[in-house]
Amino acid sequence: VFRIFSMTKAIGSTAAMILIDRGKLNPDTPVEEILPQFAEIKLLEGFDGDTPRLRPPKMKATVRHLATHTSGFVYEFFSSQIISKYMEATGHPTILSGLKASLNYPLSFEPGERWDYGIGIDWLCQVVEAVDGRRIDAYCQEEIFDPLGMPDTNFEVNESMANRLAVVQARGEDGQFADFELAPPPNPEFYGMGHALYSTAPDYMQFLRMFLNKGQLDGNRILSEGAIKKMFANHIGDLRVDKLTTMAPSMSADVEFFPGLEKTHSLGFMRMEEDVPGMRAAGSQGWAGVANTHFWFDPARDIVGLIMTQSLPFLEPRFAQVYEQFEQAVYANTK
Repeated sequence: VFRIFSMTKAIGSTAAMILIDRGKLNPDTPVEEILPQFAEIKLLEGFDGDTPRLRPPKMKATVRHLATHTSGFVYEFFSSQIISKYMEATGHPTILSGLKASLNYPLSFEPGERWDYGIGIDWLCQVVEAVDGRRIDAYCQEEIFDPLGMPDTNFEVNESMANRLAVVQARGEDGQFADFELAPPPNPEFYGMGHALYSTAPDYMQFLRMFLNKGQLDGNRILSEGAIKKMFANHIGDLRVDKLTTMAPSMSADVEFFPGLEKTHSLGFMRMEEDVPGMRAAGSQGWAGVANTHFWFDPARDIVGLIMTQSLPFLEPRFAQVYEQFEQAVYANTK
């Protein structure tokens, strides 16, 4: 059993896509029309000394912005010294605290201005709860986990999972691994769909196979074929998924998948806009979790790949090399 952290995001995005498919949610709806409290979110322009300088954003963030990491939210872990300083200056809780107040990060840029990685999916699933009426854990259980046969995917470590829970290990400066305490907060005020889930490789493979099977698996349909096609498209236009510069080297290396190749974002995943030689094809979708759990699926070649560890730092060079060799081996054996 693995802490899948940001691989949770794909499941949160799928939860929203189910509502879009049913005509209950429009991706272009401003978030504040569904969640009035979102109108209080400000944009952080900078600081006057240690005092944050905040203003209302000029653009209204939409559901699509949340799903594609173009809303203006940026994690403090990557890229943004300004957000790190804001959290230090104000004592703002991290999203990993599980506190509702942690959702109220300020924006770092105008919605739609660029792609950057943050808490958009956590807000997206607040939208799902508001539209559907069920809490997100019940919604995911009934709409995704049960139909796809995912018994070991849960928001809490239940009794049947506890003795199979892998230990997180972090590589130190000496190159050796040591145990490292890192987990989603148990019984939080809200389940953050950016990070909250536990799962296993067989369970997550069920989820990914559903996408290759155009929205259904073993006779259980989750999404229509039309919704799958819509979900997999580029939803950020001319914007591109860029390099993330780490603010916490013990947790993550700098993150840049397939440097030099064009990457956009669908309504759930990083999307390749061109073929990777010897590896995934254009149109492939994928992402990862911070403890080095990674996945991709390639609709053009009918391939899905999943590699799971509980190791830190994320995408450190030694792990990145193993991941690359794994993917190359998959394609070498499927020609």
